[in-house]
Amino acid sequence: MNVVVADNRDQIDNGQIGEALAALADLTRRQLLDQIAAAGGATATRLAGGMPITRQAVVKHLSVLTQAGLVTAQRQGREVRYAVQPSRLRQVEQWAARAAEQWESRLDAIKHIAERE
Repeated sequence: MNVVVADNRDQIDNGQIGEALAALADLTRRQLLDQIAAAGGATATRLAGGMPITRQAVVKHLSVLTQAGLVTAQRQGREVRYAVQPSRLRQVEQWAARAAEQWESRLDAIKHIAERE
């Protein structure tokens, strides 16, 4: 397991980050995540009503989001209610910020080398 300490509170597992980024790479899943966040939670039936895909396709996308830790699923009677998991989104955000800082540092070093020549 490849774990990087981001700060004193959170640890980032790069495997989990990769899974989250892969899930977020799909436009439909990002749209579903946005809808769930805006509604404060939603069922697959409700989400399918606003999408040009079947309920079964929505459920498959929600399964990927759940597996990636981006949403939680809680059964309520006959339906499953999905909610955004903010901690995983924070981990992705922290990873992206750290990667951006590292690239900025590398680009600055290249710039200084180029300016000396």
